[in-house]
Amino acid sequence: MPSDAAVHLTQSAYRALLTHIEDLEDRVAALEADDGSRIPHPVALAIIRGDSPIVAFRTHHVLTLRELARRAGISPSYLSEIERRRKPGSAATLAKIAATLETTIDTLLTNADTR
Repeated sequence: MPSDAAVHLTQSAYRALLTHIEDLEDRVAALEADDGSRIPHPVALAIIRGDSPIVAFRTHHVLTLRELARRAGISPSYLSEIERRRKPGSAATLAKIAATLETTIDTLLTNADTR
């Protein structure tokens, strides 16, 4: 089709196209405004299944435990203890983990983690 070819739409098809474009623009704006508290669907499903939020986010980012620990500047054994909910992790440590996983501390804490 030549680049200067005309396309004809009915008025209802044109309105539907405009509505679809506006919806997409709204979605893009929401994603760009994300403060890190948005939980991706696969992560949410893993948390619902019982995975630790840190494990769920780590898996989503395709990171090994050792790699996440290295990037967060903590020991792998300490991270393992936090992931298995054997240690709560300090606020500073959770902040490092959250930053590495591009999320917030709040999204890493579940009701089970705050008891």
